[in-house]
Amino acid sequence: MEIGQKVKVYRLRDRVSPPIVKKLGQVGIIQGYKVTDGGGIGVVVLFDDNYSTWFFEDEIKPV
Repeated sequence: MEIGQKVKVYRLRDRVSPPIVKKLGQVGIIQGYKVTDGGGIGVVVLFDDNYSTWFFEDEIKPV
């Protein structure tokens, strides 16, 4: 996955806050990457409402 690519949130691994749950099924644009505590890589996604958060790569799919 590359910066600028459109992705859709299709699942959530963990329990998350209500604002993030609302992003399930929505499309956003990859803005960058984040190193997670476990040494994995997360993807920072920006949505149309200017809300951004990160997801694991297996939680999003390219559109």
